Amino acid sequence: MKDKPEGVDETHLAAVLADVWGFDIRGLRHLPLGAGSHHWSAIETSGRTRFVTVDDLGDDPSREIAFGELEQALATARTLGRDLDFVVAPIPTRIGTPLWRLNPRYAVSVFPTIDGESGDFGAHPPQDHPEVMALLAALHQATPVVAATAPHADLALPGRDHLHDALNNLGHAWTGGPYSEPARRLLTTHASLIERQLNEFDQLAAEVRHRSQVITHGEPHPGNFIRTRTGLKLIDWETARLAPPERDLWMLVDSGTLDAYTRITGHAADPAGLSYYRLRWRLADIAIYARELRGPHQATQDITDSWTYLNSYF
Repeated sequence: MKDKPEGVDETHLAAVLADVWGFDIRGLRHLPLGAGSHHWSAIETSGRTRFVTVDDLGDDPSREIAFGELEQALATARTLGRDLDFVVAPIPTRIGTPLWRLNPRYAVSVFPTIDGESGDFGAHPPQDHPEVMALLAALHQATPVVAATAPHADLALPGRDHLHDALNNLGHAWTGGPYSEPARRLLTTHASLIERQLNEFDQLAAEVRHRSQVITHGEPHPGNFIRTRTGLKLIDWETARLAPPERDLWMLVDSGTLDAYTRITGHAADPAGLSYYRLRWRLADIAIYARELRGPHQATQDITDSWTYLNSYF
């Protein structure tokens, strides 16, 4: 996320970090990185830094649900972090919670700053496959410690209603902003493909629905790993959910790597599950970008990126 979010006052944010976490804040520096969340580096008077994440809770009717799910996921990460040293868990508030309501729209969490190098979204380098797969196997095998408290993944497609509405209104001009009409033309060209993939999604979801579940990260791509002197660390636990293991494994579809996972865990990856989660990622992204580009917007860096990413799927 390159743009600063509307509705977040940095003076108020610094005050919350001081009052709720007890940090002696000297300053905040906005970090234009990541996707889905907004980030700052909080500098204490001692010189130590903290990694601050601010999440948009979305539309007003669903904000309480979104906050509850996010708090539950971060609490899951804290529990996992007691036994798994690769889990970068949130720093608790003074009252022990992993999350705080910054204002009606946004929630804030704080993490330790990790000294290392993160990757970029995309495929994992082949040399990292064994370590990543061993790490995911260890995560999935830790399910018993969070099985009773972790949130469950929803098999429904997020944003589906908005995507259907967009596809049903391709015959009318979209006037939300500079990328609205280009987005409408792009989706018009590929509408039949999207409809076919939505049908395929429903068929795969029916197959996956009753599969066994483990604790999953949800987005174990290179951008959520940091290479440190002691090995890989896994960050961004907002999407932690109980789900079939293929929710994590589809990003590492390599016969040798998946065979290694089977040797460690005894679970053979399910082809339908791998296909379902791959397709779900694609369609969810298309739904997000279509909604953003159809709605009111300016040609900011984030919106321009959304237009680029939407094109990449076709």
